[in-house]
Amino acid sequence: MISAQLPALQVILPMFAAPIAILLRRGKLAWMLALVVTWIAFAISLVLLFQVLDDGPIQYFFGGWAPPWGIEYRIDALNAFVLVIIGAIGAAVLLFAGPSVEKEIREGHQHLFYALVMLLLAGLFGIAITGDAFNVFVFLEIASLASYALIAMGKDRRALTAAFQYLILGTVGATFFLIGVGLLYAMTGTLNMADMAERIHEIHDSRAVLTAFAFLTVGIALKAAVFPMHYWLPGAYAYAPSVVSALLAGTATKVAVYLLLRFIMIFGADFAYVALPLGATLAVLAAIGILVASSSAILQNDAKRLLAFSSVAHLGYIVLGVGLGNDAGVTGGILHMFNHALAKGAVFLAMGAVMLQIGATHINKLKGLGAVMPWTMAGFTVAGLSLIGVPLTAGFVSKWYIVTAAIDRGWWPLAVVMVVSSILAVFYIWRIIDAVYFSPPGANTENVKEAPVIMLAPLWALAGASVYFGIDSSFPASVAGKAAAIVLAQMP
Repeated sequence: MISAQLPALQVILPMFAAPIAILLRRGKLAWMLALVVTWIAFAISLVLLFQVLDDGPIQYFFGGWAPPWGIEYRIDALNAFVLVIIGAIGAAVLLFAGPSVEKEIREGHQHLFYALVMLLLAGLFGIAITGDAFNVFVFLEIASLASYALIAMGKDRRALTAAFQYLILGTVGATFFLIGVGLLYAMTGTLNMADMAERIHEIHDSRAVLTAFAFLTVGIALKAAVFPMHYWLPGAYAYAPSVVSALLAGTATKVAVYLLLRFIMIFGADFAYVALPLGATLAVLAAIGILVASSSAILQNDAKRLLAFSSVAHLGYIVLGVGLGNDAGVTGGILHMFNHALAKGAVFLAMGAVMLQIGATHINKLKGLGAVMPWTMAGFTVAGLSLIGVPLTAGFVSKWYIVTAAIDRGWWPLAVVMVVSSILAVFYIWRIIDAVYFSPPGANTENVKEAPVIMLAPLWALAGASVYFGIDSSFPASVAGKAAAIVLAQMP
């Protein structure tokens, strides 16, 4: 039955679509192919999530070979939720992409652009779904190489520098990750992550295991842009094509945080949080990163770069929730992965619509756009409220989880950090809203029209979801709670 092959199809469809897009050699045809494949992948991710919620974890053995001899795809509540995040953002971004890519990518390169997007999605899906540690590395490199090339396609020459910086730091992170996996394989004799988790508890005191944990944590933190290893992210998001900024902001770093959670599960939550000071270390770094990135965002004059620093701050919220190491904290961190993906995807899509119409995202160039692009800027405003954490938006719900978790742990200064950062978010989001609605229009707004409906639809789908899940967060919060229970299963 086709339903039994869904885990494999989740990765195979976008992987096979990449070379087909190249063979099509026409941007419009490649876009249509990528759009269909991405929406099918999104539907598969939803089916897999509901199967997991109804029947428990799913195991898929390639070639009928059971692990540890064969490659296993294993899906539980945690990675099923991540698959939905990737699928949802990918589906929204690809629907938006048609007019945006025609504007920002040269005609002869558009089919290559969509091929790279397919490879990126295949890599991200693969990282989330595979149960083999070396396969994680392979998919990590597929996604990373596609990301470097996509960022370099930006029109601004600084996109090349941003892509190169990401390449260097991403390679360092991947090397650290591979060294960690190699050490674990040497100590456990297996690459299957479930099998590795069973064997590793007997050798926790080994120096090789401790070293592997350190290498893996640092490597993943580089990929996740955890402060102070976030240097690559602002430039990458600011100078990449608009579609790439939205896609990476909504998916790539979330998948990296998922990897951190997955390896915490392999080593055991008791080992990571009790035997080692991982939780406290992550919490401190996250708190500093939240304040530094939020303050830096206020100082930016380009809207995309401002939103990039905002992403660093929100990654800090997610990592802070993970670092708290209690049920509410990890639930809040996982939930914020979803909520932030919705809101940040929406605001970057709004900037993509602005880029299409006026060719710039400098804040001074946005003056008066609220009158000529009312639906675009209203969508930005709604999603911006979620980034701030205003009640009745999704951002408020996940922030509330993390704040209450910090208070429950007795780490009240972290709750203060969350409140201060939300106040700072009011200032940097207000800078854009002030220019859009309360500043006299500039000459660049003359003859500017509203974005096409095909761009407004995904923008408002994400912005509307940020409000809907702020009013009724029961479903994503429930899934995040089940995922957090899996991560913390071995806590004393």
